[in-house]
Amino acid sequence: MSVSPDEFRAVLGRFPSGVTVVTTRGADGSDQGMTVSAFCSVSLTPPLILICIEKSASVYPALTSAEGFAINILSAKQEQIARRFAIIDIDRFEGVGFTRSSNGYAVLDDVLGVIECRRFQIHDGGDHTIILGEVEATRVEGGTPLLYYRGGYAQMEH
Repeated sequence: MSVSPDEFRAVLGRFPSGVTVVTTRGADGSDQGMTVSAFCSVSLTPPLILICIEKSASVYPALTSAEGFAINILSAKQEQIARRFAIIDIDRFEGVGFTRSSNGYAVLDDVLGVIECRRFQIHDGGDHTIILGEVEATRVEGGTPLLYYRGGYAQMEH
């Protein structure tokens, strides 16, 4: 039995996920970043996370060759940031406030948390690549998360 891409997307859309912006540096030193909802923890010892990046993504070459990256966990107030970092062929960082992590990656202002990683392993995942990151540093802030559900952004209700 085979499942069509539309059926698969429809069922996966029923699983809400948090929204992140993953940032790194390109080979030329430029800031690179993209919206990523395919993110999860893998291991506590050693501390590992994974992200899944579509092979056709503009940031794909930077993420698969950089020494590391930062995961910015977006707050409910940052839907426009999520949308901006999903747009193709723009300077995604223009007008966006950020500071630098200890390894020089962009850390966006007002995020719920930051996870700074060293690229640990890369695995093929069909039309995506699975990138494992070993966590080197974290930062936690208060707030409510931005969620992705059924093809759109949502917020938790209290």
